[in-house]
Amino acid sequence: MRCPYCGHQDTTVVETRGSDEGDAMRRRRRCSACDKRFTTYERVELAMPAVVKKNGNRIEFDRAKLRASMMLALRKRNVSVDLIEAAIARIESTLFTSGESEVATSHIGELVMRELKRLDKVAYVRFASVYRRFEDVDAFNQLIREI
Repeated sequence: MRCPYCGHQDTTVVETRGSDEGDAMRRRRRCSACDKRFTTYERVELAMPAVVKKNGNRIEFDRAKLRASMMLALRKRNVSVDLIEAAIARIESTLFTSGESEVATSHIGELVMRELKRLDKVAYVRFASVYRRFEDVDAFNQLIREI
């Protein structure tokens, strides 16, 4: 860690503590060159990939938007909130662990359909009918035959 006062590279950790919230490590450091002390904080940086829309625009991943679309498909269905939150967490985990810096909305849609298929077949059909933009009843029937 470089000293913010003199720029020297050699600093030592004098004290380490967890933050009050438990989301960071607080470290008191001392510079071996100028003997000044300073504090650093270590935090986990979780960066979700950017979402690339069909028109090419890039937006931040929005958990609330994902949840809202799943809740709309699951409206008036008997699925517990805990199961829905677990499904959302699995989608987020898949996106985060992919290592990609960008993800297409189509990929997110496929992940949502996979989770809805596991949770509730009716919600799956609801979401798929809108997501895949069925043009006729035959496409709708084909999806129902698949499940």
